[in-house]
Amino acid sequence: MKICVGLSGGVDSSVAALLLKRQGYDVFAMFMQNWHDTEGTLHGDCEWEEDRFVAELVARKIGIPFYFVDLSKEYRKRVVDYMFDEYAKGRTPNPDVLCNREIKFDAFLKAARRLGADVVATGHYCRREELLDAEGRPVCGADGKPLYRILEGTDPNKDQSYFLCQLSQEQLAAAMFPIGGLLKPEVRRLAKEADLPSADKKDSQGICFVGKVDLPVFLQQKLKSVEGDVVEVYDAYYGASEKYLRDCALVDKAFAGTVPGEGLSDGELAELSTPQDYSDIRFETETYRSGKHHVKKTRYKDNPYGKVIGRHEGAQFYTMGQRKGLAIGGHASPVFVIATDVDRNVIYVGEGEEHKGLFRRCLRVLPEELHWIRPDLEMQPGETRRYRVRIRYRQPLQDATLTRRENGLFILFDEPQRSITPGQFAVWYTDDGEMVGSGVI
Repeated sequence: MKICVGLSGGVDSSVAALLLKRQGYDVFAMFMQNWHDTEGTLHGDCEWEEDRFVAELVARKIGIPFYFVDLSKEYRKRVVDYMFDEYAKGRTPNPDVLCNREIKFDAFLKAARRLGADVVATGHYCRREELLDAEGRPVCGADGKPLYRILEGTDPNKDQSYFLCQLSQEQLAAAMFPIGGLLKPEVRRLAKEADLPSADKKDSQGICFVGKVDLPVFLQQKLKSVEGDVVEVYDAYYGASEKYLRDCALVDKAFAGTVPGEGLSDGELAELSTPQDYSDIRFETETYRSGKHHVKKTRYKDNPYGKVIGRHEGAQFYTMGQRKGLAIGGHASPVFVIATDVDRNVIYVGEGEEHKGLFRRCLRVLPEELHWIRPDLEMQPGETRRYRVRIRYRQPLQDATLTRRENGLFILFDEPQRSITPGQFAVWYTDDGEMVGSGVI
């Protein structure tokens, strides 16, 4: 078997290559460049060149061939343009998930196969297993091909299975994750013992292959900056909101029976999964005279449900739960984004980490956005199951009930979830750590 290791210049992929070489595989390394522009990035212009240099040194140290491929056109078209489009709609995408599905295990895999590779290995902290029956024989899917499982990485602090939640069985058949059963300190130790040039290299951060960015500046390459209001929503609003009170009643109804959600209709589940809409908070203006010259000015009348407390540069640049970058003071507790209205260019915020606008109990994944890593476990309309779910990377797994209806898959959490964000991925796991499926919120 010939294996291509996606060598990034980091310690994880370096040790993945080292282990495969020691295990006797026919291994070669390939470094991919996916980004050229530097606008909005917070690192030097030539960071990718440094990464490539380190990667080449690692390959030489291990004793494996080294190749380079430029996939920047594919990356811009299939990942970055998707990012811009999602932010323009007021959604918050996850480019790392798309990068794995569209680039590492698609465009990169094809480039590796042109060089003779059978599979691609990466430095992800996750585990892949072939599904076997009780007698140890491969279990095959409807297409007659062996089925594979993705499991969480052994290191709970570094598990990266979430980022692979959109991979298909075909992609898994051509994937290897050599360090998925190791802890990060073990990986560092192996790199130092082998005197690899990447042994002390810090982990990469930010957008996959772009790096750390000033997001508004980065997005302004395509999205216009337009000033709008920042509206603070007071707690009193929820006591008068028909939508909020109705949702509370639906939650009570959903959890009244032995199976959460069983008593709700498709329409009621759709209603419960719909975020709160604050557009009904309206502000009237009044004129007044100010100063000794009695200059005529205009101000908003007091509103018991909210107040305009600032200005922003564009609602599409903000996301649910965001705290930094608001430039709003004068509050005893931190202020968080609880909603964005891109059409009206308004940001809604709430004070305090327990603000009602930060929490929800239900989300929906539309039928066309559903992806089953294990197609043999796909839920059918009318079916209900218990899974453990996360809605963002590194979030502890949350207990939830999944119910499939004609109008989508609904996830009812046992406990209220903070900052359920449209555009992100919800991912569900079994109790033994297998990642079964995912979908766009």
